[in-house]
Amino acid sequence: EIERLISIDELDTGSGVNQIGTLQRAGDTRWSSHFRSVSSLLKLYNPTCTVDVFIATIDSQLQELNIRFNEHAVELIILSSALNPNDGYRSFDCDKIYNLVEKFYPLNFTEQEKILLKCQLQHYQFDVTNHPDMQNLCTIAGLCRKLVETGKSEIYYLIDRLLRLVLTLPVSTATTERAFSAMKIIKTRLRNKMEDDFLTNCLVVYIEQAIAEKISVDKIIDDFYDMK
Repeated sequence: EIERLISIDELDTGSGVNQIGTLQRAGDTRWSSHFRSVSSLLKLYNPTCTVDVFIATIDSQLQELNIRFNEHAVELIILSSALNPNDGYRSFDCDKIYNLVEKFYPLNFTEQEKILLKCQLQHYQFDVTNHPDMQNLCTIAGLCRKLVETGKSEIYYLIDRLLRLVLTLPVSTATTERAFSAMKIIKTRLRNKMEDDFLTNCLVVYIEQAIAEKISVDKIIDDFYDMK
């Protein structure tokens, strides 16, 4: 099956990829696990049909996805995708972007700003999508950074505000769940009386382990010494 998928350019080749695997079960808190679970099903689609467990597998996947993504969340994702700069801004749609503001962010924009947003979207469609410095972008986060670098975030400040609101979506879901999981590890029975500030600092260090690992012990000692 892997050989067939490689022959039709459905799989990339390289060292350590395309190992023999099984269907992956979706996790409870990490959204990326759902993506990997569906991806593993796609890679093993034909073998899954041949061992006759496809129906049970896809039912399980659909049940998990329906629990995680209700109609309200799916609509939010679909409308937000209109801001995605991937594939030459192919998904850009002024009406969807305006509906995104109307349905999900009505309190973040005044009525006058909503009217002005329509004008900004029209100029944005012809300016940003064709600007040489704004090409080859694939994420909303990359688009937001490039708008700041080129100074266009000040011109299209309402669109920039909407981009930043959309970028907070992952923070308000999976990251929050991980923070509560981390709190159970940090705030043990022996640390139950720690104050909120100290708990917050400990959680930041634990959650942002990739950043914390770059901080040297000598730097921490120097900072403590400078505090006096």
